[in-house]
Amino acid sequence: MLEGVDLTVQPGQRVAIVGANGAGKSSLFQLLLGQLAPEQGGVSLPGGCRIAHMAQEFEASSRCARDFILDGDIELRRLERELSEAEAEGDDHRVAHLHGELDVHEAWSAPRRAEQLLRGLGFADGDAERPVSDFSGGWRIRLNLAQALMRPSDLLLLDEPTNHLDLDACLWLENWLRRYPGTLLFISHDRDFMDRVATHLVHFSQRNLELYSGNYSAFERQRGERLAQQQANYERQQARIAEIQRFIDRFRAKATKARQAQSRIKSLERMERIAPAHVDSPFSFEFPVADKVSNPLMSIRHGVAGHGDTVILRDISLTLLPGSRVGLLGPNGAGKSTLMDALLDAGTLLSGERTPGENLAIGYFAQHQLEALDLDASPFLHLQRLAPSASEQKIRNFLGGFDFHGDQALSPIRSFSGGEKARVALAVIAWQKPNLLLLDEPTNHLDLEMRQALTMALQNFDGAIVVVSHDRHLLRNTVDEFWLVADGTVGEYEGDLEDYERWLADRRKDDEAPPRREPALASGPDDSPAPATLTADERKARKREEAQLRKQLSPFRKKQTSLEQRMETLQQELAAIEQDLADPGLYENDGKVRLKTLLADQASHKQALEAAEAEWLEVSEQVEELEAELGL
Repeated sequence: MLEGVDLTVQPGQRVAIVGANGAGKSSLFQLLLGQLAPEQGGVSLPGGCRIAHMAQEFEASSRCARDFILDGDIELRRLERELSEAEAEGDDHRVAHLHGELDVHEAWSAPRRAEQLLRGLGFADGDAERPVSDFSGGWRIRLNLAQALMRPSDLLLLDEPTNHLDLDACLWLENWLRRYPGTLLFISHDRDFMDRVATHLVHFSQRNLELYSGNYSAFERQRGERLAQQQANYERQQARIAEIQRFIDRFRAKATKARQAQSRIKSLERMERIAPAHVDSPFSFEFPVADKVSNPLMSIRHGVAGHGDTVILRDISLTLLPGSRVGLLGPNGAGKSTLMDALLDAGTLLSGERTPGENLAIGYFAQHQLEALDLDASPFLHLQRLAPSASEQKIRNFLGGFDFHGDQALSPIRSFSGGEKARVALAVIAWQKPNLLLLDEPTNHLDLEMRQALTMALQNFDGAIVVVSHDRHLLRNTVDEFWLVADGTVGEYEGDLEDYERWLADRRKDDEAPPRREPALASGPDDSPAPATLTADERKARKREEAQLRKQLSPFRKKQTSLEQRMETLQQELAAIEQDLADPGLYENDGKVRLKTLLADQASHKQALEAAEAEWLEVSEQVEELEAELGL
């Protein structure tokens, strides 16, 4: 995974760790924790360094949530045990000494700090007394995170801490981590979270670790510059290699030039090859256009939603039209999932009228949907069951866009990772051509490349979208309006995500300071200061402008893809022609007619390829300009 790596992290740095799945990010944490030994070299930490690590496993404990979190403070628990022993032994001197140590350790405030962590991570007030075994898997992971934050530490290691958090908890965690006084290393696929927290970034690349200063946006700029330089060096080297190879091919058989040819062969062998800048994502997919669409797709009038006798939302009145793009905001427990289930007709609409369009076709994604997948079936079989008449090649091509190739497309998904199962679920949804997508935290377990591919696919989707997500980059680039679910109601939210963050801060019940933008992290792509807060009218105008830009972008992207396919076809045909031209028989008398035809075909294909490349460049410039305006 890593070879010949040198990396130094300074005290107080907050370092985001990124890289492809399987590159070794979690193994790096195991090295630091002493759970994995390096085959060569060493790992050193300052003497007495206290490490806190967020456990990934679930602990089905009967301890209450508060005590479970307090268990994270190992020193506190040790002092409490020793105090209990001293009191049992009647050792008054030792009891007094331990009380002094507990006072220094601020033991008196520990339960309150544990409850603050619970509230910040979205737990209800009564949850502190509930046993850990009462909570579902996602909430136990939040408890594991709270326990790690409770532990006094000099080095904090967090592996994808936002995976099971909602937007509110993500914002709270960002604020907490920015105040953390120690050194932080965290693995994340959430670019906004990294932008707000990281001071440095480590990128796993080709068995090496590259350290960058700044947050994720700074990393993207710096890496883009490095790759551009690398690609330029690569192209120059390839030109030199071709020049040497032409000399070798021309003069190898000539005695007078043999020595020079051999010299160049050795030069070619010694030359360190510069790897081409492979930055293409392994994912490229879209949500196909639905066969039929209704207008409106769905409406709910005078709705009341909840569970059993418990009413959560009242007076729901909404309409979803083709092209609606809605992001749901609201505090944890306010009813976002209840509303999604009402839209899905999953039994939470207690009264009122839900009117689906005649041709409504819903694609629904939620984390519990992964459990509904057939673990013994392959990605291929999941799609084939939905369309038995589809050709094998069509299914394979479709799955290739989700990076399922070869044997993996035919392997049972039982052994797949959470991210791979999520990709299977998204492929199943896209395969069915929905005209309404209901997405509940679709980016959990997805890496950065897949998140970007999903964002682009949603931008090009012609149907309606309703999404709940803690991924702000996804929300900013795929939705045109927000609905706020709070205080038992659902209504249009006039503000943007920054306004929502301030709104949440005003509602916080604990005494922590509200989230605040740090100038270095809030700066724009050119490191200029963050723009001034926009008025509601300006925000509406900006949303309309962004929606119009996305609408303009879609046909250019489709044209770009079409031209890329055209160029690939022409290149394959041209290669076949040139292979035929290598036949020595063509240059004899009997082959002259075919030779003439092939030369004409070669010329026409080169001309067509040049025309396609020129058009592709023009279209790509338009795509880049529109993406730059959208901040992609």
